[in-house]
Amino acid sequence: MAETHAPFSYRNDPNVPTFDDSKALFVFDGVCVLCSTGSAWLMRFDRKRCVNLTSAQGELGQALYRHFGMALDESYLLIADGRAYTASAGYLKLCQILGGPWHLLRIAGLIPSGLRDWVYGHIARNRYRWFGKTEFCALLTEEQRQRLI
Repeated sequence: MAETHAPFSYRNDPNVPTFDDSKALFVFDGVCVLCSTGSAWLMRFDRKRCVNLTSAQGELGQALYRHFGMALDESYLLIADGRAYTASAGYLKLCQILGGPWHLLRIAGLIPSGLRDWVYGHIARNRYRWFGKTEFCALLTEEQRQRLI
């Protein structure tokens, strides 16, 4: 997604609930098996707790999707430094935020963004068919569900 909003523009949107944006926020599809599994993975490996998480189906997630003019089935959202990232650019930014060995995965940025985003889009469009759906955040442990904002 090309950024068309000023940094932190959601702070001025009365429809977006206030949230702690001092950390990155990963907004994921809470009924998608692939997305929920990925979010559980992120919580497990984000030992410094650099990233907050929320589901796209929750009040905050829905408000952010509306604010950025996105449909839930388009992509996840990563809000970092007041900016929205999606698709492959979001994963590259997430690797930067996590640091350590994950920072090295940013080498994928050498692949043209059109190709990276095509692969991402193909997986995103087929995620329910390939991986299925589950009950809302059912794949998260109780401890992980407590981390959601």
